[in-house]
Amino acid sequence: MVISNPAHSEKPTVSARSIHKSFGSNEVLKGIDIDLYPGEVLALVGGNGAGKSTLMKILMGIYQADSGRLFVDGVETKINKPSIALANGIYLVPQEPMLFPNMSVEENIIIGFNENKAELRNRLKDTIQTLGWELDLKRKALTLSIAEQQLVEILRGLMRKSKLLIFDEPTSSLTFNEVEALFTMINLLRQQGLSIIYITHRLNEVFQIADRVVIMSDGLITLNAPVEEVNHEILVRGLLPTNIEYQENKICSIDINRECKPIFEVNQLTGYGFSNISFKVYLGEILGIAGIVGAGRTELVTSIFGKDDIINGKVILDGEDITGLSTHEVMSKGLSYVPEDRFLNGMFRISSVAENTTASSVDSLGHIALNKKREKEITNYFIDTFRTRVTGCEQEMGSLSGGNQQKVVIGRSITTKPKLLILDEPTRGIDAAARADVYAIINKLRQDGMAILIISSDMEEIVELSDRVLTMYSGQIVAEFNREDVNHDSLMAAAFGIVGGKV
Repeated sequence: MVISNPAHSEKPTVSARSIHKSFGSNEVLKGIDIDLYPGEVLALVGGNGAGKSTLMKILMGIYQADSGRLFVDGVETKINKPSIALANGIYLVPQEPMLFPNMSVEENIIIGFNENKAELRNRLKDTIQTLGWELDLKRKALTLSIAEQQLVEILRGLMRKSKLLIFDEPTSSLTFNEVEALFTMINLLRQQGLSIIYITHRLNEVFQIADRVVIMSDGLITLNAPVEEVNHEILVRGLLPTNIEYQENKICSIDINRECKPIFEVNQLTGYGFSNISFKVYLGEILGIAGIVGAGRTELVTSIFGKDDIINGKVILDGEDITGLSTHEVMSKGLSYVPEDRFLNGMFRISSVAENTTASSVDSLGHIALNKKREKEITNYFIDTFRTRVTGCEQEMGSLSGGNQQKVVIGRSITTKPKLLILDEPTRGIDAAARADVYAIINKLRQDGMAILIISSDMEEIVELSDRVLTMYSGQIVAEFNREDVNHDSLMAAAFGIVGGKV
């Protein structure tokens, strides 16, 4: 493993020395030394549980280190609460948005400032214009999508005159255009001399935006090197546990018989946010749906799943018309759905892993007195099959890492033995090792003959997983690509309505 320290002539903006932190008997940070330099983007990567979040919370004053020292501009500084971190120019843009739902976008962004409101509004408008983002400042936060909420959080950070800006998975819900705009802004901030920590699970982003990369594993820094000295394989090897051998994430190609009857069919479907949608999915096929936020992808699948109204058209599953059925009825017919926001719609945080795993198959386990033995058997099967890291069936769902939560949610979705599984942003916010496991799960399901529909804002993911890809723009399907024709550039162009060189 490469461990080196880059040479810098300037003084670090923020330094941490020998930071230790334990929670009970669990030692989370085991002596962290790190420097953040002016004008540098440091990519911080590591598996869930590596200690990244704990270190960031110490920098933000949310946690206090058990031992160690922090320096700001070379001066030792005791950061024991968030207000001190903010006063010293340290700001964390969180991964999961934390907005006031009944306040406007503008109010959410400028809350907490003691400056003139008119000047703040002008600065906010200038920032948005520089980013090239379109955001209605008068909208209530509760009406925003996850991607739009993420933009508000980023703007909160950019509005503060920070020396160190920490981005925690900022692109997990952003579209191509928004990601490019964010990278443009980060480059501008870099040129202005800001220090930036960029936490990501998307390894391709390390090479796109970072000057230096640091890998954390089990509370230690195991790699600290300029980006030009590493490659994708080095990063993946550094992220995997020592007992897991590196394997590339490759989805096995299988023959799809499109001459037979499709397992799932949508005919001229129209709903709120989409119109005249038609497509077919075959047994063993992975069909990807690409598009920018607002294209109508999620509205389409939630309508299919019975959560939103269908205005016109037909939905056929295994030859049976399921148009307009309730979610419960749709599931009973053989369709299952893993939503984009697992925290809001995909799991019961304070319930056990077992209860979360079997929630969709409760009918088969008994209505009044659940068959606990059968529940445990099902749960252990998925724990073993999906390599889910848990202390046991009764562990609280909310205490699991993001990747392990996603494995449980996917496991629950297939306990009903669906004919079609819909996955909306299946690897959002999970690390590279967990992503590899989720890809392996998807591969196994399709090899077993399950039809899978995937929505993802990660173009690399769509390209890697899909046998066929549909691209939506402004509520309609504008392009279809077979596997041999799928590439990032063609998908991105189609996502913005540019097909065959025409808009």
